[in-house]
Amino acid sequence: MIDATDATFETAVLERSDTVPVVVDLWAPWCGPCKTLGPILEKVVGDTDGAVDLVKVNVDENPRISSTFQVQSIPAVFAISERKIVDTFVGALPERQVAEWVAKLAPQPSEIDLLVAAGDEDSLRQALELEADHPAGVLALARLLVGSARAAEALEVLARIPETTESRQVAAEARLAVSEVEVPADGVDGLLDGLLDRVKEDEVARQEFLDLLETLEPEDPRRSSYRRALASRLF
Repeated sequence: MIDATDATFETAVLERSDTVPVVVDLWAPWCGPCKTLGPILEKVVGDTDGAVDLVKVNVDENPRISSTFQVQSIPAVFAISERKIVDTFVGALPERQVAEWVAKLAPQPSEIDLLVAAGDEDSLRQALELEADHPAGVLALARLLVGSARAAEALEVLARIPETTESRQVAAEARLAVSEVEVPADGVDGLLDGLLDRVKEDEVARQEFLDLLETLEPEDPRRSSYRRALASRLF
């Protein structure tokens, strides 16, 4: 379960819904029924063992999301799959009804899903033999390859799927590994500062700078500040 904001909605909900159904719980601190429903949703979605994700949105703090869903009353709950609303309900339902509602969202695991869930290299490669561009399988194998010093192969595997926030991060880690760039224990700031004077004339330095930014968390304020610094050097 995570909290989404207007700024992170694209990544936390829409992109994630390409992989698993996402339940969006629209709530507010002053809403009594929300306090009843919230723990029920957390328990029921948690019982799916990752087959369904839960994202909570405080409507008071995120008006753009509220407007997007045209919320008239809360709690309001939406199910998102492949970036589309597939089901919804309003009000605090009892746990049994919530469980039935969530159960309809959770897909039954396919052979490929089971292989990907196993997570070992042989299973992941078997999954990709069945579906070469299975997003979760590609990401899992790419992460495994980066972690076992086969970063160049990881980049080849990632080329099978469209770019997403997750794939960009793994690709950045892979390129840094190929270039033998080691991120210091105290963070990337020193490396980024050192690259800034080279980014305009040196394409390799520019790509390394962008890849180091991808190692930061999406909400890290350094992302925007260093992107502004990059823009000032380039233009």
